[in-house]
Amino acid sequence: MKRNALLKNILLFIPLVLFAHLGCTQEKSLNLNQLIGTWELDLTPENQSDSKFAIMEIEKIANNLVEGVFYRKGVKITEGRTNTQSGKIYVALVSGDNSGNYNTSFYLENGKLYGSTHSLKKDFLSVWVAKKIN
Repeated sequence: MKRNALLKNILLFIPLVLFAHLGCTQEKSLNLNQLIGTWELDLTPENQSDSKFAIMEIEKIANNLVEGVFYRKGVKITEGRTNTQSGKIYVALVSGDNSGNYNTSFYLENGKLYGSTHSLKKDFLSVWVAKKIN
């Protein structure tokens, strides 16, 4: 009798463990290719009367690696990575020019990118919003 009760409890418990495990570790399948293209970054989204824009061209995404250009032509993206484990597309990358490296991260929501760029040497953190222009 005890053996049957134990077996019954084990059989009831196994599906719960499997569903909990799959729910916690399975990444939502998202189309990373929707990031590929040219994005116009509004560097001061709080000020609707200015024209401070930059560009980001995402050329390729493969194996969660991002390639392209950030800020202006010739400034290559390095160390670009994607993450979708929360059900959203997040990207982090490094770019740089003669003034040093820039650390950038953003996420995609409702067809727009919401991000920030941090420069240690220039001592700033820029918050921006981007829309896809092609």
